[in-house]
Amino acid sequence: MLEDTSFAIRPVDQADEKEVWQPVGDVQKIEEKKQICSFTCENASGKIHFYRDDIVRVTIDPFDGKYDSVSPAVIATPEKVDVHVQEKENGWTLQTKQLTVIIERSPFRLAIYDQEGTLLVRDVQPVCFEAKGRMRCTHALAPTDVVYGLGEKTGVLNKRGAVWTMWNTDVYAPHNLETDPLYQSHPYMMVLKNGHAHGIFFDHTYKTTFDLRHESFYTFTSDGGALDYYVFAGPHPKDVLAQYTHLVGRMPLPPKWALGYHQSRYSYETEQEVRELIDTFRAKHIPLDAVYLDIHYMDEYRVFTFDQKRFPHPQSLVQYAKEQGVHIVPIVDPGVKVDAEYDTYRDGVQKDYFCKYADGTLYKGDVWPGTSVFPDFLKKKVRKWWGEQHTFYTDIGIEGIWNDMNEPSVFNETKTMDEQVVHDGWKTHRQVHNVYGMMMTEATYHGLKKQLKGKRPFVLTRAGFAGIHRYAAVWTGDNRSFWEHLELSIPMCLNLGLSAVAFCGADVGGFAHDANGELLVRWTQVGAFFPYFRNHCAIGFARQEPWAFGETYEQIIKRYIELRYEWLPHLYSLCFEAHQTGVPMMRPLMMEYPNDRETWNISDQFMVGNEVMVAPVMRPYTAHRIVYFPEGRWVDYWTKEKFEGGQRYIVEAPLDRLPIYVKEGAMIAHAKAKLSTFIKDEQLTLYVYTMKEGTSTYTLYDDDGTTFAYEKGEYVHMHIRATFLDDTVYFEVETEGAYEPTWQLRVVFVGDVPSTVVVNGEQRAIEEASIVL
Repeated sequence: MLEDTSFAIRPVDQADEKEVWQPVGDVQKIEEKKQICSFTCENASGKIHFYRDDIVRVTIDPFDGKYDSVSPAVIATPEKVDVHVQEKENGWTLQTKQLTVIIERSPFRLAIYDQEGTLLVRDVQPVCFEAKGRMRCTHALAPTDVVYGLGEKTGVLNKRGAVWTMWNTDVYAPHNLETDPLYQSHPYMMVLKNGHAHGIFFDHTYKTTFDLRHESFYTFTSDGGALDYYVFAGPHPKDVLAQYTHLVGRMPLPPKWALGYHQSRYSYETEQEVRELIDTFRAKHIPLDAVYLDIHYMDEYRVFTFDQKRFPHPQSLVQYAKEQGVHIVPIVDPGVKVDAEYDTYRDGVQKDYFCKYADGTLYKGDVWPGTSVFPDFLKKKVRKWWGEQHTFYTDIGIEGIWNDMNEPSVFNETKTMDEQVVHDGWKTHRQVHNVYGMMMTEATYHGLKKQLKGKRPFVLTRAGFAGIHRYAAVWTGDNRSFWEHLELSIPMCLNLGLSAVAFCGADVGGFAHDANGELLVRWTQVGAFFPYFRNHCAIGFARQEPWAFGETYEQIIKRYIELRYEWLPHLYSLCFEAHQTGVPMMRPLMMEYPNDRETWNISDQFMVGNEVMVAPVMRPYTAHRIVYFPEGRWVDYWTKEKFEGGQRYIVEAPLDRLPIYVKEGAMIAHAKAKLSTFIKDEQLTLYVYTMKEGTSTYTLYDDDGTTFAYEKGEYVHMHIRATFLDDTVYFEVETEGAYEPTWQLRVVFVGDVPSTVVVNGEQRAIEEASIVL
């Protein structure tokens, strides 16, 4: 019957119709005012804006401001920059102390160079746009250039050879090399060009793609919005991170307990089970700082509730855990169950705080509680309200929250919210999807911070966008108990760290599928050096507590959890470095050795700071592996065997040994193993790996580990310089900060013990290869 109506002559979708990309055209005029160079092209307007001598922003808009940015990533304001502008026949040159930007007149193209004349960015095709609001930029890339970053991506360390999509997505299916996108979007990458690094941040919240398949160029494309990207001059990888994190912020110091060992399961289903879990850890003398409550603690999965049958005395449970030195961390999802008798739902509806369609209809989607609504976190007043809801937890002593399902995940074919939902007025979900989870986590962090009255909150999140590290730690989501996923976890965490997310980790042992004792041992060994260290597994699969696979495996796992606590002074000092500079605790070798080509593509080794290298075993039934040693001489942490740099060695790695190597000359602070970070250290040991001649430095940081007093100078910062010469070690020690540590620092020499030790000009007696600083 429809064939008798106008339906018969309806337009037919041209599914295979090619995109029509239009260049922005020639530059028609240009104006320079202070440090902003504005230009007009035939089909677009744009700006070159210098934020610092080493940071430049490029914006190009063919849409007359139709697509306003909603990105919360950039928090820095531009500094005063002296820019020299020179007009030439073919265009213009803009120059600062560290960057030179060349604008080509016809057609508009950009080229950006650093102070040494190294090419950073060059348009190899004109900037283009497409009628539906899409934009594309194409930059030169040499065949030997290496690309890192892009946040949470599977695969190897070097991200070339694939197309990477930024669209936060809940992926429970196995994370294979081709699985993309995942839970977070970080449209930022670092390029290493013959040892010189620079960075690109494409500040877009729409779905974006980075096409790195080509030998001589790469493209980045947005599905909507004007072009907006930043270039960071480098030239060292650490410089790039310092520049990027200047722009998007750096992580606050987490509470020290957040760096301890965490145990989780989907789910510990009753209060009694949680108590027994903690009791077992303590009876077996295995360190533990946190236990997680997954969704079964709630009343039919309603957030801000406890199931009265499963968890009848939550405050008592939290108090009991704290008496054992353990924090309880409950999960909180964004979906709010549709239930007229449920306070959170009723209050949010009355205040008009949930996401809607343009016609005012509430958006509803299915998640764990069934039909649910979702807070509009793009609204400041909603974020404030959501944060206030957490008094439900903080009033009973909880100090950490786990945000999950916040991509947002919805149980439908698209896996998320309808793109036609509008936020904060008329911003479509298509526009704000990638920042939804970050805004939820910001609300959580600020709510906890206010309620904890001076204590540092801990927040863990699954979803995020560039800048998420300002509010939360990140884990890599629903991995599997496969050896391949153990291997994947290392480059994933390394690239998160290179994307400013210094406090990250993966589910130790794997979330889904059945682990076994050998896999759990090897993963725990790696996890002990992840910035964030949590064992987590799913319902219906083999349990993964340290004792789950018998005594032999238990003792090895226990030893590496203890090792984590022994290394905590070093890790906490690196955490402070990340807070100050943006440089992560867990680093790829290329960050420390960018001029060594052998390090550029190493995905199965990593640095912990600048002088410790870890080379895990990631295959079953394996007791040897090949390790690459960069320049210098390296000392086996366990056997004290020495290895010359610039070579590869086959090393022994029986099941109970994680290959760890310390560079000769290094200094590493250790503590004694303890059951929890609640226990104060009475003595720290500074292990000094002696060398015949040379100088090394070390910075040891500490504070109360709990409050924000460090922001007011309540910390201790020991800067130690050691000079090795003629069988003598000269220590220069400078201490700053008002914090009085609970510990005494003792120096122990590893290697050849010097005959003479001088500390700040005063000779010290050596007793049993050690002294007290």
